[in-house]
Amino acid sequence: MDQEESYYQPYASVFEMLELIGLAFLVIIVLETLWDFMFGKRKKVGETIANFAIAVVGFVLERSAYGLVFVVGLYLVSPLALTEIPLTWWSWTLALLAADFSYYWMHRWEHEVRILWAHHSVHHSSPEFNLTTSLRLSWVESLIEWIFFVPIVLFGFDPLQVLAAISIVTIYQTLIHTEKVGRLGWLDGILNTPSVHRVHHGANGKYLDKNYGGVLMIWDRMFGTYQKEEEPVIYGLTKQIETANPIRINFHEYVQIFKDLRRAKNFREVCGYLLGGPGWKPNAKPASLE
Repeated sequence: MDQEESYYQPYASVFEMLELIGLAFLVIIVLETLWDFMFGKRKKVGETIANFAIAVVGFVLERSAYGLVFVVGLYLVSPLALTEIPLTWWSWTLALLAADFSYYWMHRWEHEVRILWAHHSVHHSSPEFNLTTSLRLSWVESLIEWIFFVPIVLFGFDPLQVLAAISIVTIYQTLIHTEKVGRLGWLDGILNTPSVHRVHHGANGKYLDKNYGGVLMIWDRMFGTYQKEEEPVIYGLTKQIETANPIRINFHEYVQIFKDLRRAKNFREVCGYLLGGPGWKPNAKPASLE
């Protein structure tokens, strides 16, 4: 066995397991979809078709150029790592915690910075909440999101271990996009459960910008963004886009940003439209003055 093979071997079984889990989840998603259509529990056929169409294109992109950007980006910064963390059971535990912590901040900034919200809003744009919603992911997010996991590599974790940890955090979230599981008591305060994630997808005022955690809710509790499910959830955006066209779903917010930039009067407004929150306005008063 040469050096390259010995390097990849410890990760082979992990990624094979993740592939099998992903396939099993896809089967569950299809079964839920068929069940809902058979018993009339799904109202908008177009939304479901759009979710699957977006997923197909996303899958192709992830397995080609976009996926390479994610992997190559992490490898390019690895020579700058401060140390080298060995591949052990405890390093896997730390890698998962670090990935979940980084995911929290990435997710939070995707809600708080408009140019990042432009791709993340794709996932939130569905007025329905079911397992196919987990497939509704932006076609361009992989070009950007790898940057948020660079600190883990710089800290000394192997890029492939980081990639595996990120995959575990994201795959975990697939089956929590459902209304078929109710509240789970004390678990809702520890883990990202269906109830917790329903809140995150809510357009209700009290639910906006809450529950960013990938697997653990500890980060939301630490940084004041945790919210329990207390009232019926209204899904989608605060201003619905009213379309099931996959292209418009993916790029509607970029179009809106472009329109806003065209009427920007100065550099401050340009920065506001790009880096302010999704609802940023030139003449808006600071929250402390309202």
